[in-house]
Amino acid sequence: MAQRGAEILARGELAVPVPLHRSRTRERGFNQSDDLARGLGLPVVRALWRTRRTAVQADLSAADRLVNVTGAFAARRGARLVERRVVVLVDDVSTTGATLNACAAVLRECGAVSVLALTAARAVTKWP
Repeated sequence: MAQRGAEILARGELAVPVPLHRSRTRERGFNQSDDLARGLGLPVVRALWRTRRTAVQADLSAADRLVNVTGAFAARRGARLVERRVVVLVDDVSTTGATLNACAAVLRECGAVSVLALTAARAVTKWP
């Protein structure tokens, strides 16, 4: 990710991982987005928290994904660190971008100058 995302990382000042709900973190034992963010060479700020447990996005249609994550993210105390900064939002997979958009909106509300996204994978939803 660091190599392929070098252009994005060069513009970023902080990495913010997409949070899991605490119950899902307990089930898995880790947050894959947090693990990925820690390997990118930027300071990691856990500026977001998931306010409620949501359905697994992979099981939903594009329209349902938007509804699923609406209001699901909020700022944590550390969010003040994103103010006037270029933030790299880190997630494992992007399919429709619904999660990234929901998180980016919260970061912009916290004063981030810009929110760039970096994911480990991009899911293909339709084959030609």
